[in-house]
Amino acid sequence: MTGHPDDELHPPTSDDPYWTETCWFTFTVPERRLSGQLYPFFRPNQGVVAGGAYFWDERGSQMWNCLYAKNFWHLPMPDQPLSDISLPNGIRYQCLEPLTRYRIRFDDPDADEVHVDLTFTAIAPPHRLGESHLDQPGRYQGAIVLRGEEVEVDSFGFRDRSWGPRSQFGAGLMTSGAAHGGYSYATASDRDAFHTITMDFGDGCISIHGYLLRDGTWAALASGRRRVVERDGTTGFPRRVEIEGVDELGRELRAAGRCLNQLAFPINPNLFTVNCLTEWTFDGLTAFGEDHDNWSATGIRRFSRRHLGLDPD
Repeated sequence: MTGHPDDELHPPTSDDPYWTETCWFTFTVPERRLSGQLYPFFRPNQGVVAGGAYFWDERGSQMWNCLYAKNFWHLPMPDQPLSDISLPNGIRYQCLEPLTRYRIRFDDPDADEVHVDLTFTAIAPPHRLGESHLDQPGRYQGAIVLRGEEVEVDSFGFRDRSWGPRSQFGAGLMTSGAAHGGYSYATASDRDAFHTITMDFGDGCISIHGYLLRDGTWAALASGRRRVVERDGTTGFPRRVEIEGVDELGRELRAAGRCLNQLAFPINPNLFTVNCLTEWTFDGLTAFGEDHDNWSATGIRRFSRRHLGLDPD
């Protein structure tokens, strides 16, 4: 054990077959417009795990034309602690310091296309949403080998974890009732950063969780809103995004994001996401992070068909 919580898998609180746990790490190499992420999806009551690995730049926005995308489903769940776990698809996680430092590795099991060996070091404590989710900014250092080329990584990124029931059924995202939402963050330094999770319940994407780190002072967001102010005319993917919010100290956040790449994919059965490396400006700073345009399977289909003119408004 690592001291927990929450560096280990949680015992399921029911026999629900859709009780789920995730452990997501995401990083970028901004100067190459390169993004990468690893995403295991554990279903302990079924004894299975999925293992996703995704790498992309601005030259490919789909799973079939990006640099690398592969998600193995129904892998046997190993009898190992999350703090030192190896999955059959090549993902390996090791907790080096509780809630602070992690070694992240991946070796492509099929075609020797990708190898990852990175260390994530947190710049702030985890921010918890209720009793079943946490988010944390940090710095990634190390290297990846991408189709034979070694790429150094030394940039800020993010991680999150969730645990609890997560059905793959329903017209909305998880159990929220919202068919659309967002996940946005930027980190300029260990003193300046922001993050927000947003959901659209019918009047635009409003913040349900987030923080503002300004001049070394951290506070949770009290309110906020995410707007996609420009979308690609063909795909509908975000091009420019704006975040506005107020934290619990009364400080205002205004951030403008320019999406530098896009990858559209179903990260789990009822969460279709367009993940974008994003250049953000806020507080007079320029920083890199991400913006995710999140949809349920029903939501993205309805939006896309309207956007493409295949269905009437």
